[in-house]
Amino acid sequence: MTMKIKKILLTTDFSDYAHYALTYAVEFADKFKAEIGLLHVIEPIIAPTDFTWESYDIAELEKKSREYTQESLDKIIREKIPDKIKATPIIRYGRSFEEIIRCAKEEEFDIIIMSTHGLTGISHILFGSTAEKVVRKSPVPVLTVRDPEHKFEML
Repeated sequence: MTMKIKKILLTTDFSDYAHYALTYAVEFADKFKAEIGLLHVIEPIIAPTDFTWESYDIAELEKKSREYTQESLDKIIREKIPDKIKATPIIRYGRSFEEIIRCAKEEEFDIIIMSTHGLTGISHILFGSTAEKVVRKSPVPVLTVRDPEHKFEML
C-alpha cells in the first residue's frame, strides 16, 4: 500500500509548539509533493452581560482578531514555508477541535499535523486537549508533534 498525501492540514495557534509542528508539515509536503492548508480557528468572543463590556464593540474586536489572524498566517507562509510548496491560509470560527475536523472533511485533506500542546492553560485540565479530541474523532490520520524539549517521565 502506497501512502498518498496530497493535502496536509496544519493547525496553528501561533504558539512555539505549533511552529515546531510546521517543520514536520514542510518536510511531509516536500517529500510527498503535497500542499499545506494552514488553519487557525478563532474561538467565539463571549462577552459578559454586566456593565464592564458596554464600551467594547464586539464586532470591532472580531474584525481585529480576523485581521491579526490573516496577517499572522500570511507571515508564516511567507517566512517559514518554501515557495515551492503551495500553502493556503484558512480561518475558521468556532470550537477548535470541531472546526479542525470539519475543515479536514470539507476540504478533503489527507492528514492533519498538529502539536500536542498549545496555548490552552487551565482549559486543558478541565476539558482535555484539542489534540486529544481531534485524534479521537478525525476522519483522517493525525500526526501529533511534541516539542523536542519535552521530556517523557514515568510517574
